[in-house]
Amino acid sequence: MPTITTKDGTEIFYKDWGSGQPIVFSHGWPLSADDWDAQMIFFLGKGFRVIAHDRRGHGRSTQTGGGHDMDHYADDLAALTAYLDLKEAVHVGHSTGGGEVVHYIARHGESRVAKAAILSAVPPLMVKTEANPGGLPKDVFDGLQAQLAANRSQFYYDLPAGPFYGYNRPGAKVSQPVIWNWWRQGMMGGAKAHYDGIVAFSQTDFTEDLKKITVPVLVMHGDDDQIVPYDDSAPLSAKLLRNGTLKTYKGFPHGMPTTEAETINTDLLAFIKG
Repeated sequence: MPTITTKDGTEIFYKDWGSGQPIVFSHGWPLSADDWDAQMIFFLGKGFRVIAHDRRGHGRSTQTGGGHDMDHYADDLAALTAYLDLKEAVHVGHSTGGGEVVHYIARHGESRVAKAAILSAVPPLMVKTEANPGGLPKDVFDGLQAQLAANRSQFYYDLPAGPFYGYNRPGAKVSQPVIWNWWRQGMMGGAKAHYDGIVAFSQTDFTEDLKKITVPVLVMHGDDDQIVPYDDSAPLSAKLLRNGTLKTYKGFPHGMPTTEAETINTDLLAFIKG
């Protein structure tokens, strides 16, 4: 399996297919590069080079005990882009991966980056604070950690079977294979990485990162997102970005890159080519 080794000895697994302008995909918590299958195949067929990695502690990467924070996530992504010597790359991040992309660009600069897209993404800040009154209370995220610690396998079934893909909505067309694929990806990763990752995605404030970015960024979010509520995320991020465009999807769930792949892929392609 292709891997790179970071400066702290963590092995990061990645896929690198095709040639042409590179598109780099950063996955959501607690998943893996496999969550981008629908996008990787689509953009490979459109003549792009497609790259996706498993975040540290996730998927096939090292189940290290530490470094599960946005600084390490961004630095690991920077190490991968440097190793592959990517130029004019388009970075696409879903959920936690959207935070990773934003932090990577702000922390490491735009010399290798052409554009970015963040989908159902956690910025600017998920947790409720005095400065972010519309956020979710900290006890929501404490509850996620408690469920993970108590019975990760059950938790990783209930989340995709319910709010992640909107399968708890009346009339939803439920796909059992999609649920089990989510479960499979989650259980491949390490419990410690996933436990710490809840703090990383919920308590990191990306406000200053968003302000630093000058490349075009497409902010894509469903207004029925039950994981990262729309009102306190996408519109705020789009305002903070110097060159941001907001695209709102009526009724789309958090996991829209999977359930609404055709629409998402078409819009991403138009943005990348535009």
